[in-house]
Amino acid sequence: MLRASATRFAVCTIRPSILLLCRRSFSLFTFTRIPSAHAPRVAPPTSRTNALFAHYSTPNSAISDPSRPDLFYHPVSLPMIGSVYAVSFLTQPPPTPDSCSVMGWLPAETAGDADAEAGLNDFVENPKFRAIMHEAIQTGLREEVDDILINGALQLQQGWMHVHDSRNLPALGRIGDPDDIIASVLVRDSKILPDTYQPMPSYRLCTSDGPILLTDGLAAKLKLVLEATVAREAAQ
Repeated sequence: MLRASATRFAVCTIRPSILLLCRRSFSLFTFTRIPSAHAPRVAPPTSRTNALFAHYSTPNSAISDPSRPDLFYHPVSLPMIGSVYAVSFLTQPPPTPDSCSVMGWLPAETAGDADAEAGLNDFVENPKFRAIMHEAIQTGLREEVDDILINGALQLQQGWMHVHDSRNLPALGRIGDPDDIIASVLVRDSKILPDTYQPMPSYRLCTSDGPILLTDGLAAKLKLVLEATVAREAAQ
């Protein structure tokens, strides 16, 4: 079960630097294994997969995550891969399998071991989501929707401040793991300067600590942006 406090933050007084990739083992999601994103291969679905897809493939269906009530899984089909689950923060199904509202995809079929269970190493990120996520966070900073980062800026006063993923917050005064730093932003006179927002290239939407977990203010803003994006996509 994922638990992450959003009451801590860490600051950095140096300009953000180039990424440092962090490799970890994964362990969260409980679907069946997906083929590699680099070499898509699809084996016949297991009976469990067929049952899940038959049950949840009705219109407007969504599977909620028991440990993360803000996450939902939508059965979709991707070219050359087949049946997958689109991971989203929205209950409504995505207009298209690769909608900006889709964080990424998890397998609905196995490749090799029919009894294998999927982990976060099987998660395939949607690059469209990353772009919309950064847009939402930067807009949220501009609109001052997040009290935690505002308080962090008041304490820092001057310098660069990291925007950390709440799934793995660093100790006070420490810099978090590169794959948990979403972005950095300049603070001047205790005020966040949203136009200085710089995405961290090493940030990963899913790690061994789970999928992205934002503070309440930023999470609410992201959801609003995703809902507006889905509405535009559906109208096209």
